[in-house]
Amino acid sequence: QVQLVESGGGLVQAGDSLRLSCVASGRTFSSSTMAWFRQAPGKGRALVAASNWSAGTTDYADSVKGRFTFSRDNAKNTVYLQMNNLKPEDTAVYYCAAQRRYAGSLYIGYDYWGQGTQVTVSS
Repeated sequence: QVQLVESGGGLVQAGDSLRLSCVASGRTFSSSTMAWFRQAPGKGRALVAASNWSAGTTDYADSVKGRFTFSRDNAKNTVYLQMNNLKPEDTAVYYCAAQRRYAGSLYIGYDYWGQGTQVTVSS
């Protein structure tokens, strides 16, 4: 069974930083394509950042470029989302996702999802 577990969310003020973590586990998990999505109240789930390390490609939503950084630690089977200069508009539940194998796109085709971690940014 493949599991993704997010952590690191919290309540912060505008301008603060957070680092989200996502630990992947499962003996059959071998994907190199992972992503962070977020879902704000009343809105659909939107991609924040995605990366395929085998292809060497990483993409960010325009709204977070320059503020968020996606990284990984292979030894720990963990990916991170460093979020700097947080804004109230970043308030959402953040989800980690992974493709079972590369689906041909960084934007769709995610098979595994974490339970989400809440990020709330106040003014």
